[in-house]
Amino acid sequence: MNTAQGLAAPAQEEQNRLAQEFVQFAIASGVLRFGEFKTKAGRLSPYFFNAGLFDDGAKLGRLAQFYARALLASGIEFDVIFGPAYKGIPLGAAVAVELARLGVNRPFAYNRKEAKDHGEGGVLVGAPLKGRVLIVDDVISAGTAVRESIALIQAAGATPHAVVIALDRQEKATENGQDVAWSAVQYVQDTLGLQVCAIAKLAHLLQHLTTSDNFSSYFDAVSAYRSRYGVE
Repeated sequence: MNTAQGLAAPAQEEQNRLAQEFVQFAIASGVLRFGEFKTKAGRLSPYFFNAGLFDDGAKLGRLAQFYARALLASGIEFDVIFGPAYKGIPLGAAVAVELARLGVNRPFAYNRKEAKDHGEGGVLVGAPLKGRVLIVDDVISAGTAVRESIALIQAAGATPHAVVIALDRQEKATENGQDVAWSAVQYVQDTLGLQVCAIAKLAHLLQHLTTSDNFSSYFDAVSAYRSRYGVE
């Protein structure tokens, strides 16, 4: 094994450990649920991830720790944190606070859905957008929200650089109602040119289900869903 491989193995182990911790936390918090849920693409999914249910200070603080740990482990460098309205606003703020606690203090900004015509005006609030901008969100469903953020960032004269999300569903995207061969995350990486850091992926959820006594009964349904709609 060469030196690069030797260094990569512990990093991969840490990433997997972090992802497993996050999956357990999301299930315990009721944020990751099992059953039958209709997705935006009209698919019936056996699981559902709703980051809006990280709905108290303790959960949000713990969530921010996972985001920060994943970011620092990824090695992604950035100059400003951007939280897109609406879910990205509390997520971005919480991540900025946690990173500062860990010694990585970065400016934070967010946008309004409607432009303000009094006071400071405009749609952007907080620090000026400049340099390399990190977008913080919960998931990437179709890439639409990321494209909107990119437009705002570029209009401010800054560079959209990376996106950090909680869960990568590793699921085929749709265009005009038809499945395509790539996921929304892959679209953001390959077409929009942004780095993407995810705390956990669907593969980590499946791994957890194989070892969980309480939730192993859901493995077959989630595995079948991935076989039908999943991407690598």
